[in-house]
Amino acid sequence: MLFTRQQLEEKEFQTLAPYGMKSRETRGRIYPDPEHEYRTAFQRDRDRILHTTAFRRLEFKTQVFVITEGDYYRTRLTHTVEVAQIGRTLARTLGANEDLTEAICLVHDIGHTPFGHAGEYTMRRLMADYGGFNHQQQGLRVVDELEERFPEHRGLNLTYEVREGIAKHETAYDEIGFGDFDFNEMPTLESQLASAADEIAYNTADLDDGLRAGLLDPYELNELEFWREWVTLEIINVERFNDMVRHKFIRWLVNEFVTDFVNHTNARLVENKIQSVQDVRAFGAPLAGFSEPFSARIKPLQEFLFTRFYRQYRVMRMASKAEQVIEKLFKAYLAEPQLLPPKTQARLAQEIPERVVCDYIAGMTDRYALDEYAKLFDPRTRV
Repeated sequence: MLFTRQQLEEKEFQTLAPYGMKSRETRGRIYPDPEHEYRTAFQRDRDRILHTTAFRRLEFKTQVFVITEGDYYRTRLTHTVEVAQIGRTLARTLGANEDLTEAICLVHDIGHTPFGHAGEYTMRRLMADYGGFNHQQQGLRVVDELEERFPEHRGLNLTYEVREGIAKHETAYDEIGFGDFDFNEMPTLESQLASAADEIAYNTADLDDGLRAGLLDPYELNELEFWREWVTLEIINVERFNDMVRHKFIRWLVNEFVTDFVNHTNARLVENKIQSVQDVRAFGAPLAGFSEPFSARIKPLQEFLFTRFYRQYRVMRMASKAEQVIEKLFKAYLAEPQLLPPKTQARLAQEIPERVVCDYIAGMTDRYALDEYAKLFDPRTRV
């Protein structure tokens, strides 16, 4: 039995919650695009994102650890996959559109530079006088302009709702307020779920990676209420800490985050009588979120990760090297545009050189940036 797009759209209409974004109610695409025979608009967006060069490059872009530190840690790609998995769980449980949520989750980091946040901070400084830089704005630039997949136009021609999800993705590390969107209007619930999935993923996974790498001392976990609660339930002490204990703790922690989030978000939706997508958009504040008591427990975890992990000397050394690599590449390409590939050089006639160089470096993987650095600055490396 085959299901047509119309049947899938009708299934959405019958099964999603009233506030779930229906594919057939999308605000559409920038360029006219005939509908597909057996895929909805948001399913097509998800597939277009998955097949981009920018998405594949996430495999070799830093989450916290530079790729040279080992194969066991999260990369920007594995982080993205975890965000999408959590996002689908949130959407399914709350009756939102899983396909739209997944598409936003998959694209949320597509504009990241190599070397994670250290790379972004460096690029932001270098581009301060030339239009600025942040990875969300770059992500929108990637899907609207830089990816070339269609002869009729540049970009992926994604739906308004997915593009809005990039522009309005909001966590402690994101900035909103760019692009042709109404920022007085709240994004869809699916966009809000993608932001929450990102927060859940990096808070729990970074703790996992820090412990696995030995940069975090298991004895320091006693500072966290989450850990103290779990060891009481499991009757486990830190002397017994090993890989299996770590796996079990992180699974429990993810479940705690997700359970509080869906319960509190559902309560907010019911309490505020949210009965449509327009109700979500007009609410004036995010409807999706954690309860106040749980948020109070998250804050010490975030502070713990910031002081004990993100600022740990080995991580800071990686960040310092990353800043030098990006800054030297940026200045070298500007001083000698002939160092750029011919296709990139061709863009210099249409845009300012700083933006062209920024796009080129932002699209690099960690490995490619290190190779380029060696080719330009190490006389012993073949060009």
